[in-house]
Amino acid sequence: MGKKIGKYDVVPTYPGSRSKFEGEKAPREKIIKLGKKITDVLDHKLHGVSSKDPEYWGLAEILTDEMCDIALKMKIRKPYTFQEMTKLCPDNAKDPEHFQKVLDEMAYIGLLELDWGYHFDHNGRTAPMDKDVRYILTLFVPGSAEMFNMEETPDCKNPRLDEHPAVGNFFERMTYIPLAGITQMVPEGGSGVGMHVIPVEEAISMNNEALDIEKLSYWLKKYDGEIGVGQCSCRSSRKLLGTEEEPEGCADDEWGWCIGIGDFARYCRETGKGHPITADEAIAILKKAEEQGFVHQITNIDGENKIFGICNCNVNICNALRTSQLFNTPNLSRSAYTAQVTKENCVACGRCVEYCPTGAVKLGQKLCTKQGEIVYPRQELPDWNKWGPDKWDPDYRDHNRINCYDTGTAPCKTACPAHIAIQGYLKMAAQGRYEDALALIKKENPFPAVCGRICNKRCEAACTRGTVDEAIAIDAVKKFIAERDLHAKTRYIPKVEMAVSPARQIKIDHWEQKIAIIGAGPAGLSCAYYLAIKGYKPVVFEKNEKPGGMMLYGIPSYKLEKDVIEAEIDIIRELGVEIRCGVEVGKDITIEELRNQGFQAFYLAIGCQGGNLPGIVGEDAKGVLTAVDFLHDATLNNTTKWDFDCVVVGGGNVAVDAARTAKRFTSGKVTMLSLEERDAMPASKDEIEETLEDGIEILNAWGPKEIIKDKDGNVSSIVFKKCTQTIDPKTKAFSPLYNENETIEIKCKHVIFAIGQKVIYGDLLKGTKVEFGRGNRPIADPLTYQTKEKDIFVGGDVYTGPKFVIDAIAQGKNASESLHRFVHKGASLTIGRNRRDFIELDKENIVLGEYDTAKRQVEAQSKDYKPLSFKDYSGTLTEEQVKIETARCLGCGASIVDPNKCIGCGLCTTKCEFDAIHLVRDHPHASDMRSTDEKFKYILPYAAKRAFKILFKVKPEAQKKYEKEYKAYQKRVHDAKKESR
Repeated sequence: MGKKIGKYDVVPTYPGSRSKFEGEKAPREKIIKLGKKITDVLDHKLHGVSSKDPEYWGLAEILTDEMCDIALKMKIRKPYTFQEMTKLCPDNAKDPEHFQKVLDEMAYIGLLELDWGYHFDHNGRTAPMDKDVRYILTLFVPGSAEMFNMEETPDCKNPRLDEHPAVGNFFERMTYIPLAGITQMVPEGGSGVGMHVIPVEEAISMNNEALDIEKLSYWLKKYDGEIGVGQCSCRSSRKLLGTEEEPEGCADDEWGWCIGIGDFARYCRETGKGHPITADEAIAILKKAEEQGFVHQITNIDGENKIFGICNCNVNICNALRTSQLFNTPNLSRSAYTAQVTKENCVACGRCVEYCPTGAVKLGQKLCTKQGEIVYPRQELPDWNKWGPDKWDPDYRDHNRINCYDTGTAPCKTACPAHIAIQGYLKMAAQGRYEDALALIKKENPFPAVCGRICNKRCEAACTRGTVDEAIAIDAVKKFIAERDLHAKTRYIPKVEMAVSPARQIKIDHWEQKIAIIGAGPAGLSCAYYLAIKGYKPVVFEKNEKPGGMMLYGIPSYKLEKDVIEAEIDIIRELGVEIRCGVEVGKDITIEELRNQGFQAFYLAIGCQGGNLPGIVGEDAKGVLTAVDFLHDATLNNTTKWDFDCVVVGGGNVAVDAARTAKRFTSGKVTMLSLEERDAMPASKDEIEETLEDGIEILNAWGPKEIIKDKDGNVSSIVFKKCTQTIDPKTKAFSPLYNENETIEIKCKHVIFAIGQKVIYGDLLKGTKVEFGRGNRPIADPLTYQTKEKDIFVGGDVYTGPKFVIDAIAQGKNASESLHRFVHKGASLTIGRNRRDFIELDKENIVLGEYDTAKRQVEAQSKDYKPLSFKDYSGTLTEEQVKIETARCLGCGASIVDPNKCIGCGLCTTKCEFDAIHLVRDHPHASDMRSTDEKFKYILPYAAKRAFKILFKVKPEAQKKYEKEYKAYQKRVHDAKKESR
């Protein structure tokens, strides 16, 4: 059947995917003859088919000997009326009624197609040549191998695939074997082989050079009155392939994506493979496909000005797109167009990169290097190079999801854990497009108002502008934009974007699969938000009285007002997310009970709710608290009043929050002691400065030794010992050393430890297969977050240990993709997945031109400011300040198109909100339509010319110019590195 050719494109071994007829000891001769007759595999055509070949076992799975007898007498792709068939097969036609039933069954199976002899011209359909249906024996692909997979029932089921899953394997193999090793010899346009990409129409509608046949509206108008839609063979068959551990499918619904037109639409309707739709309904399918990032393709085997189908293809499962992508031979797919970027308009938001099916667009940089403008590498082409398996890319579905070039892109996007399109929303804000800016942020972060107040600003730390003077006030601009989310009239609620065709026979407005999220912190709520956008109705279980997790119970109000959190959670509820508070999973209800209620997957995002104690004498004294518990209680009641001294142990941001909150509670003194020296404290510099401004004393390089109790067991004082080392200089591991003889004692009545957090599970995971690692945290796949208990996924602090809100948000979004794929049968958790890997450009190797010299804008503090209040008095930039600040952005990044990989689908143009990427008609011969019956008439001359080019190293002038520029740039880079050494 074949051999492994890569990580994924393997002979499937999914249970049931192998035919029971594979390798039969006594093969059926009629099946062998028929397989040889209709195969497109040259070797099998010449030397015959064996019972190990898919041509054999695919047909043997379904066909009877009588069907073989009939098919063997027919010519391939020649139409026969019933009367002609009776003359062709007199022995089979002795009983006309039985003969008719057999022909109908052959058509229903998909071995024969039906045709009514319609003629079409530019004005649409004319009268049929005759009234009778005609029967056509097809090739395997497009043809019987594909048709065997198609069946449509009113309940959106496919009983044939359920009964014969091997026909899915049959289709996959027959789209691979005939083309392996020969695709490099196919000229632009395909010459009657495979399918052909047709661009998004709005991307070429104003192009005067565009041909009618390059527009989907032309084909729909041409065949108006005979349009139908059916099940996608690729989507339905691929989910049956692969292995149980690594299936091959995607999480799309397979119903209603493939549009049939003309005779084929009627054939599908009359054989139960599809149903009729109007031209308007077809347009709705096409629009939905573009929204989802599916590629339009038309059939390309019937010659000039004739097609029979329009497909809307997901590159992760499409067998037609695979022919160009796996073999790196774009001639088999490409349209007449190539995408080009207008660099000055591009802001490296990355939307085009995310949706490009071929990986032709990646993020690069707009700024020049000291060696000149970067010349980016391009994919080799077979047009003038020797080609073989060493040039193929079996793992193309993963490689096509690489986000940026090795030389890197905008540092802000790279440094942000959620990889928000920062450069993009700054540009939108500069243009006054605040709603668009908010929408762009929320593609990656459902809590922009929260993060605008408490984010640790890694984007600003990485900002290229910081190498000139001061970084862009990115967080302050985000806060200004996100103010819209705090008001019902201006908040942004994204629309639900289900991967479901509007022509699906059974309409659904959400996915029926039930997903439970345990924990309503930033990770859990973000996961719920993105699942809701995908079309789910997730249920969030939270043991506390209110949702928000550490955003609510761990961050003091003077930094983050609770109404800000509530406003953004309200948006999540409006998307249809149900949040059940006061429910502790493992105590009030178990995971097994939730499974019995129909929940198919679980996202565990319970955070690190417990605080650590240091294990010293006296830590059981009354008055000893952990920062986690202290801050939680302070949220519930911030009117507490103390009149005694308090000590906070720790040097991180949580310790800062505890100390500053305690200062607001007590009239006494608050002292904070950290193991680290001042410049090595984990807390941010801003947080440390604000702590000192609050009148809190910070003592550095001290570790707790003992707590002294009074006679009633209350804290009396705490003794510290001098810390001489925190990090081992050799291993770089945390390894504190102390001078036990150098101590200090501080009188106090409360000691708050902020020295780490722990996970408290209770009975949550009792009876599961979840395994635990360092810090008693669940072990999970770092890409998918799946644990050893297949339906349990984890994320946020429970998985990573304590981090920042933005880290949890990023993990929540990534987990939503895993959960979406998991609950769909046969969908891979990894294939074609965006790994979200970004590389920062080299800020030391840039040359800046002119730039705005304005100083960094600072938001004014509220005039009502009161020291040591629990109210947040921090200000927001004015609109004028936002204009000034966004103009300071250097615009580091830009999208770069590799024209050798681009297939001209135009999806990138639909995602760009900056008018920065367009299609150019630079491959006119890609629109040449040839009949498959005449393919060698065009392939052989092209192959000969190609051989000549390879032998004599003939290349187009544009290619030679590019190679010269690329080599010159690489030499400059090499020389610069050599000189620096």
